[in-house]
Amino acid sequence: MTMNGRLYEIRSGRHTAVVAGVAATLLSWRVDGVERLLTHAADELGDSYQGKTIVPWPNRIEDGAYTFGGVRHQVPLNEPDRGAALHGLLSWTEWSLVEHTEDRVVLTQDQRPQYGYPFALSFRIEHQVDADGVRITLQATNTGSAPAPFGAAHHPYLATTGPVELTVPAATYYPTDNRLLPIGKESVTGTALDFRTARSLGSAALDTAFTDLVRDERGHAVARVADATGTATELWLDGGYDYLQVYTDDYAPAARTPRSGITIEPMTCAPNAFNSGDGLIVLEPGQNWNGSWGYRSIASSSSNAASASA
Repeated sequence: MTMNGRLYEIRSGRHTAVVAGVAATLLSWRVDGVERLLTHAADELGDSYQGKTIVPWPNRIEDGAYTFGGVRHQVPLNEPDRGAALHGLLSWTEWSLVEHTEDRVVLTQDQRPQYGYPFALSFRIEHQVDADGVRITLQATNTGSAPAPFGAAHHPYLATTGPVELTVPAATYYPTDNRLLPIGKESVTGTALDFRTARSLGSAALDTAFTDLVRDERGHAVARVADATGTATELWLDGGYDYLQVYTDDYAPAARTPRSGITIEPMTCAPNAFNSGDGLIVLEPGQNWNGSWGYRSIASSSSNAASASA
């Protein structure tokens, strides 16, 4: 047992992943033995929610308060400087093992009703590796007797070296106030936040949510990060996830170098969705939701260009 709970290694071909039981954390993803995530040791607490599965809401709830079904609810403020409830209720809870094979692990966890969130949900998450990379599928089920508001996100960081070239397939973004709460939604066209075509990140500092994702013929939206190592990582997400949060790690804790990585978080809804309703999922009793996303590693002929243009 570690500080992050039980560890489950899975492997297939070039790919090896380690999932930690606490928060169903994607703790490691190695390709040909090389770590691709900005992560931490299993016996360290880590920082910035690295790798965690975030439920039953992602990002922030303003003042930790929301109204649902005509009833006002208050959840604890765990980000007091911004007066917000951040990243749900299960970030420090150990998930239970259902199945563990060579290339697959399945974990479950129940969200019990509590003050501020009097709803019952059951979660099931599967991590699997194959010849392409790592795939994560999350399922949520309302096990209670009343409708329940719900949202989810995943928070791994990709490790980066040197200048970064970034692709974010999103047509709109959310400007924020000084509490990082959305104050509208605007087109990326003509702005420094238009990454629909791959280009150098440069010194741009992002802690930004995006939506209106461009999808391919499979219904997948694909983001891409290339750096000076000569490889690139693609993050794909299916129709269960309509939002991305991109954070460039500019405010890393003193223990590590800022911009050692970048997180592109698959999200089911916008920040503060419990108040705005933007993307909020409402599960009826017995109803399921599921969504899948994953990483694949590819050779990058453009990473040298990223280095040259930065």
